[in-house]
Amino acid sequence: MALENREGQRVPNVVLRVRKGNEWVNVSTDDLFKGKTVVAFALPGAFTPTCSSSHLPRYNELAPVFKQHGVDDILCISVNDTFVMNAWAEDQEAENITMVPDGNGEFTDGMGMLVDKSDLGFGMRSWRYSMLVKDGVIEKMFIEPDLPGDPFEVSDADTMLDYIAPGAERPKAATLFTKPGCPFCAKAKQMLEAAGIAYEEIEVSKKGVSSRALRAATGRDTVPQVFIEGAHIGGSDDLEKWLHTHK
Repeated sequence: MALENREGQRVPNVVLRVRKGNEWVNVSTDDLFKGKTVVAFALPGAFTPTCSSSHLPRYNELAPVFKQHGVDDILCISVNDTFVMNAWAEDQEAENITMVPDGNGEFTDGMGMLVDKSDLGFGMRSWRYSMLVKDGVIEKMFIEPDLPGDPFEVSDADTMLDYIAPGAERPKAATLFTKPGCPFCAKAKQMLEAAGIAYEEIEVSKKGVSSRALRAATGRDTVPQVFIEGAHIGGSDDLEKWLHTHK
């Protein structure tokens, strides 16, 4: 399988059919790339494991950092129809990513990245790659190696960010265990927001995580319990002290 690096060339000129609201819209590659600095990453399929667990979420997470360093838009390209791509974006809460449904594979074929994944029941799909495109011209490509399966080594968001802005600081991420109506939980969320730290909230309740699970995960029964980058910080007072020492 020949996977051609197309640095220095223009992106393919195609028109894609996109569903926005209740209407069909034609979106051209000029609409997506002309006059802009764009990071695009392509993957084999929406809702597939690596794409959902790593590829898309990390680009979504790092989008503010990319934009601080001159990137106007981040595109996710897949040989899927627009309904699937829209549903995936909603499921992943990928509000920072523009989904590009290459349902007929025309863009992917024009990039020389259309591959046969019939062994998986997928038919023709995109090889995994990423690229930096300036005003429609490809400046840099990171193409996954031609190996069996679905390699994911170089098209990730961190590799692209290192190319665009070496040494750029990554945003910290937090996980927050809370209970409804807890004033200390509200305080912890306010502190995280003020510090610019994105957080995932996990509710301890009959509908959410149990108190037993909270105790197993943290060794404590009280909320909030805050983790930052996987490290257990503690409650709201502990978080306040941590933020003070990490200014």
